[in-house]
Amino acid sequence: MAFECQESVKVSKNLANCSESNHLNPNSKTEKLELSEPALDRNSKKGISSSCSSKQLPPTDGSSNVWRSITDLPPALISEILNCLDPKELGIVSCVSTTLHNIASEHQVWKEFYCERWGLPIASALLGAGFSNEKSWKELFVEREHRSKTFLGRYSIDVLFGHTEAVRTVFLLASAKLIFTAGYDSVLRMWDLEEGLSIASSRPLGCTVRAVAADTKLLVAGGTDGFIHCWKAVEGLLHLFDLKGVEKQNTEFRLWEHEGPITSLALDLTRIYSGSWDMTVRVWDRSSLKCTQTLRHSDWVWGLVPHDTTIVSTSGSDVFVWETNNGTLINVIHNAHVGNTYALARSRTGDFLFTGGEDGAVHMFEIVSESDEPSVVKVATWIPHSGAVFALAFEFPWLVSASSDGKLALIDVRKLLRASRRSLGKRVLRVKDTDQNNIEPPQRMLHGFGCNLFSVDIGADRIVCGGEEGVVRIWNFSQALETEQRARALRGIRLENRMRRRRCQIEMNTKGGRTDQCSVAAKKNPVNGDRNGVWHSKRSISSKVKT
Repeated sequence: MAFECQESVKVSKNLANCSESNHLNPNSKTEKLELSEPALDRNSKKGISSSCSSKQLPPTDGSSNVWRSITDLPPALISEILNCLDPKELGIVSCVSTTLHNIASEHQVWKEFYCERWGLPIASALLGAGFSNEKSWKELFVEREHRSKTFLGRYSIDVLFGHTEAVRTVFLLASAKLIFTAGYDSVLRMWDLEEGLSIASSRPLGCTVRAVAADTKLLVAGGTDGFIHCWKAVEGLLHLFDLKGVEKQNTEFRLWEHEGPITSLALDLTRIYSGSWDMTVRVWDRSSLKCTQTLRHSDWVWGLVPHDTTIVSTSGSDVFVWETNNGTLINVIHNAHVGNTYALARSRTGDFLFTGGEDGAVHMFEIVSESDEPSVVKVATWIPHSGAVFALAFEFPWLVSASSDGKLALIDVRKLLRASRRSLGKRVLRVKDTDQNNIEPPQRMLHGFGCNLFSVDIGADRIVCGGEEGVVRIWNFSQALETEQRARALRGIRLENRMRRRRCQIEMNTKGGRTDQCSVAAKKNPVNGDRNGVWHSKRSISSKVKT
């Protein structure tokens, strides 16, 4: 019965093939496909094969489409298919065949993957858009993704001394390998990221400096006097900024319109953003140095993060989302924390928002902007600290928080995200449907501080923080991968030696069967045992024979 079923399956396949080839060759005569009913009853397989053979034609372009693969599709269609895959799926596709490996490895989507997570590489950002790196975008992405695991490895700590009072703010400019710090001693200091050495310091600014921001063109600092102190980059200067005004005059200037202490600063290519305890956020034009927008709040402004045409700010316990072009309020998250919402961070794409507050909690929100009015949805909550969270920093995929309990918490958000696409075809990361009870706790806690960590920033392999102790600490993870590789190699050598000794012991045991038999005989006839044993009796017999 099974045999008959298999034959019927083969017949159906042959019928399908014949019908398909008939469609591919519409000019063929239909009478050649007709079979007599008795012949089909007698030998259906033979009838089908004969009918198919009767209509055999030379292969044409249409008939060869049946055996074509995905590589025969138009390049634009292949590119669109690959755009729908995430990095893991694209890596799997590249392992299928050599052709797909070449297509997937050279696809421009790897550049999108890299830039949406970390922006342009430092070298290309410094040398311009025409910079050509020897490595492909896939290699750059895989290398950076691998480096992101360093924060789970071993580290070294560098302690920078120079401030005489508490450090209120730190800023890491990774593209220039510089660190800027300031605090209660009213002095802005610049440090070398690699060496950990002090490069320069400003004159006393006359107030507590609570906020610092910088890029390769401009450095800004704001304090309790309400002024924004600015330094322009000096062309040709190795460390960009002349804080003392020795190299070149007229590089330092000030902006003033706030009526209270400045608590937060941010920069983009065309604007300066400042938040103050006068309950306003002001938007400044970098070319004219004029205030173009004033966003008013109902409480002190603690933090702000801009992205593209939107800016997110915290005031009291609420979080506000603004449109910077016309100054309209888009959305409000009421009572985001119990108490003040001190800390704020945002992903590079602007789709994810992180807040930290007086209650010691850290919240993650997703900004969904597919409709005309963007909506904000809470994704996850962590409570890693026993004190208030004063600062947050985000470098994909790590979120680091600094708290008054003297601890740093590192949170990996990769498992909460999934790849998605907007209606315009742009690739974005979206949040998975996860239960709050299944969210993992922080992957790592860093200890060893006193109380009150006021500020933190994160780079590719370093974390910088400052607090009430008046020192700046750099957690250096740059050698974590090399250290782990050395430790893994040592573990492999130890395991290999252990296995070698084990094999030698087994070989000795198998070859030493005769020795074991001798040892058994020795146990049965001990040399120092009974003198009337076997050996002595033989000696007595031999003596009698001689006699």
